[in-house]
This record gives sequence, structure tokens and C-alpha cells, in this order.
Amino acid sequence: MLHESANGEGTGRDLRALPKAHLHLHFTGSMRPGTLLELADKYGVHLPDALSGGEPPRLRATDERGWFRFQRLYDIARSCLRTPEDIQRLVREAAEEDVRDGSRWLEIQVDPTSYAPRLGGLTPALEVIVDAVDSAARETGLGIRLLVAANRMKHPLDARTLARLAVRYRDRGVVGFGLSNDERRGFARDFDRAFTIARDGGLLAAPHGGELAGPFSVRDCLDDLRARRVGHGVRAAEDPWLLARLAEQGVTCEVCPASNVALGVYEKAEDVPVRALWRAGVPMALGADDPLLFGSRLAAQYELVREAHGFSDAEVAELARQSVRGSAMPADLREKTLADIDAWLAA
Repeated sequence: MLHESANGEGTGRDLRALPKAHLHLHFTGSMRPGTLLELADKYGVHLPDALSGGEPPRLRATDERGWFRFQRLYDIARSCLRTPEDIQRLVREAAEEDVRDGSRWLEIQVDPTSYAPRLGGLTPALEVIVDAVDSAARETGLGIRLLVAANRMKHPLDARTLARLAVRYRDRGVVGFGLSNDERRGFARDFDRAFTIARDGGLLAAPHGGELAGPFSVRDCLDDLRARRVGHGVRAAEDPWLLARLAEQGVTCEVCPASNVALGVYEKAEDVPVRALWRAGVPMALGADDPLLFGSRLAAQYELVREAHGFSDAEVAELARQSVRGSAMPADLREKTLADIDAWLAA
């Protein structure tokens, strides 16, 4: 029996069964908590209580100290990934979690420089990651691709090196180029050359923007980096003209509601401006961001917008369609997934 939303439309279909694409998931942040505990024990890494207590850590990243703590926890978790086997396990388990949550397609984001010291260098690290993605896709049946991301905290020349490497692996599953870490540091335009290299090489431009910084951060992604997707983008809701521009250009915002609340961007789930973006016609792809630290995976994001924002099943089905349209899915899989979304809604 279906329940009704505030607008009288049916709700209550199984959101895990809803076919969808996952476009905003960070590599280390995709790890299962139990896997982190096992790897930390294996390598003798001392985990702080925030990572070993069995509950998501209490975070707030809207000030510099809070962001530093978040990054420190992330770095500690990443230090537990040391061998190709560890990388293979992480990707396989992330794929298994996505399959459980109804994902038909995953674009997982990684900065291979973070793993290079333990995996023999930058190119060998990306080789290991690409191989892990191929294996996980075969084992789980999930379509998986990579988005290589540069780090705003590093020199723009490093980003150009990464962009060239990402283009070289376009035929091995790399579909996009991103820019992550604290968007309050530096300017998007400092990385314009790297994004030109990536775009000219056929990669999708998908930088982070509009999370910790305001609407100007999203505008910079559009103007300076020619973004086709924006990681987060929620702060665009503060500028109606920017919302109209995103809608007109069809730029997908990778919205991560649970993450926004966990990091203190918004105080509670009801404050995340999902409805504002929806009403403006901005395409959205809900994402889990870093489940290891935020405690919820993909289907939970759909549950959140259903419960906190009153989205009906027809509306969450359209969100799933938007995630598929914003992805790099092959045309045949795209059409099948869209048809399966229609079947989910008709059931």
C-alpha cells in the first residue's frame, strides 16, 4: 500500500529498487567502516575515536578548524589503503553497496596522487585503480567509471599533470575531470589550463563548487572551467539568476544532502535547498559524497528528500532520471535504465 505525499501523490515505493546513477562518491570516503577497522588493525594504524566508535563522527567544516579536522580524518583513513589488494577491495565493496541501493552506474572520484607514494608512482597508482574498477564492474555487473580530480590545495601545475594523465586513460574508463577540497582556497581560474586540457581530451568538466563557498563559487566553475556538472552546487540557491542559468544550460548539480548537514553547510535536512533547485528546473544527481564519514549511502539521500522535502515517488523518479541524464552512461544502458525507472514508477 502506497502512502501519499503532501501534494497527494503516491509515496512509499522501495527507493533501493529505484534505478539510478551515482555521480558524487569519493574514493576513500566510499569505504565500509568495518573495512577501515580491519585495514587499520592489519597495518597498525591507530584510529581516533571518531573513526573507530561505530558511529559517524561529529563534523563541522564551515570554519577552518573544522575543515582541517575533516581532512585529517580522511587522510588517516586513506593511509590504510596500501596495496593493490586494498584498492580492489575498496572498489568492489563500494560497487556492492551501490548495487544494493539500486545504482546502475557509478562514477567514483579519485586523486591518484594521494595513493602514488605506496603504489609506485602516479601512473602505476592510476593503473591499479583502473584495474580495480574493471574487476569490480565484472564481479558486480555495475557500470563503473572514474572521475580524476585535482586538489585545490596543490599547485595548478599538478592539476595539469593530472589532466594529461586522465586524458591518456580516457579509453580505460576515465570519463571526467574534477577539482575538490576547500573551495575557499584559491580561485577556479587558477585551474583553467588543466580543465582546458581535460575538455580538449574529451573529458567532462565536473569541479566542486557552491558548498563551503557561496554562489560566486558556482559561477566561477561555469565561467572559468566551463563545468557541465558541479559537485554540490547547492549554494546557487542564494542567487535566482544563477539558478536560471544552471537550468538553461542544463548543468547538473551533484547534490549530497546528508553531507551538507554533516559538515554544517545547513543546520538540518529541511534546510538543504533541494526544492529551490527543483522549482528552478536545475538538474540534480543525488550523491552520498563520503559515506565512511557521513554514515549514509545513495538510497538514503533519496529517502531524505522524500521525508524532509515531501518528494513524491513521481518526483524521486524524475531525480533518478536526472542522475542518469547527467552521467556518462552509454546510450543503450541509458535508455534501458530510463525505461526501468518508468517501470518502477508504474509498478
